[in-house]
Amino acid sequence: MPRLFLIIALLLCSSHLPLKSQEQKPAGSGHYLFAWTGDVANKGNDFLAVINADPSSASYGHLVTTIVTDQQTKLIHHTEYTMPASGMLFANDHNAGRTFVFDLRDPVHPRIAASFTDMGGFMHPHSFLRLPNGHVLATFQHSHNGPSEGQMGVSGGLVEIDDQGKLIRASSSADAAFPRAVLTPYNLVVLPELDRVVSTNTSMDYLYNSRGLTYQIWRLSDLKLLKTDYFDPGENRYGQIDPQEARLGPDGSVFVATATCGIERITQLNTDTPTSTLVYTFPGPLCGVLTVVGHFLIQPVPYTHGLIVLDIANGAKPVEVSRLKISDAFYPHWTSYDPKTQRIAITGGGKEEGRLYVLRLDPKTGALSMDDAFHDAEGRPGFDFADREWPHGWKGSGSPHGAVFSR
Repeated sequence: MPRLFLIIALLLCSSHLPLKSQEQKPAGSGHYLFAWTGDVANKGNDFLAVINADPSSASYGHLVTTIVTDQQTKLIHHTEYTMPASGMLFANDHNAGRTFVFDLRDPVHPRIAASFTDMGGFMHPHSFLRLPNGHVLATFQHSHNGPSEGQMGVSGGLVEIDDQGKLIRASSSADAAFPRAVLTPYNLVVLPELDRVVSTNTSMDYLYNSRGLTYQIWRLSDLKLLKTDYFDPGENRYGQIDPQEARLGPDGSVFVATATCGIERITQLNTDTPTSTLVYTFPGPLCGVLTVVGHFLIQPVPYTHGLIVLDIANGAKPVEVSRLKISDAFYPHWTSYDPKTQRIAITGGGKEEGRLYVLRLDPKTGALSMDDAFHDAEGRPGFDFADREWPHGWKGSGSPHGAVFSR
């Protein structure tokens, strides 16, 4: 009889194990898309929207929650490009010169962990990339020592920051060998195995906006500036202007997308004489934030109202393998890839400024397709930010920029 009671007791305990496991499941353990959003009318405040990004969920594509900041929208801009392991996401309002650090470890209950403005003698941070130590290395566009009192400097710097928004170290982009150049850091790639950082120079300020022509090489270990050089103008003599987003390619070279829709490829980064070559030019101007997945380069091309995918297995000779048009009213800008679901989030501008789409990427062919399952209440693909009641109590139209998937 005692043995029978023991067996029954064990069975009863085991029957409760799945339930206990579910009860201990951490809150917000699904899959999410975080969209950094401002008020189209620049009257409301910047906020982060949390959207269900689990394709297997019945509420896929639905808004989960929002968290609002105390910053009135000036120019909602960059977040990090991928969700860091720490769950602490950097996002900035560029014209306000202010950056927020969001704690997204519990995605359905996000909170603001910190915020900062100028740092290390520099102002207007632009892009954020994680270092091997978990800190952020940020490009700051300008110093305070402009040519006249009150003016922004024509150089900026790189600044290392921890997840509490505290300064670790900073280094200036000013180069005595380029005394008249506008050296305003825009974006960067970190190459830990080479002890190098590659950054691009293009100013967001309209006074300098058409003069970005250079890239810089830094030593990662001490942020010492090693070299400033011009991008290759190529045969068309314009594809190198306004270099912006830089990404590491599958062959170890760095690919840079320019606002004039060129693709520059920087090679020989393990030598004292790195070289840039204009290897491709997309149609039209104002190309946006590229993504590299394997040997595919995905580029938003506003002229086509969509995206073009290049195969860069041979980095010296990229080949177009697919393109996707989204809508005549949409001008794509930002892309962010989700390796978990092999999808790409894309935001943009135009008449559909307040819309975010999710695309599927075929990792074998590079083909793109619209994810129609990610749709609004009317069944139209994409998430609609226009004229809605938001969970934080604001009613209005949002304009998303940076968008990042959870891990």
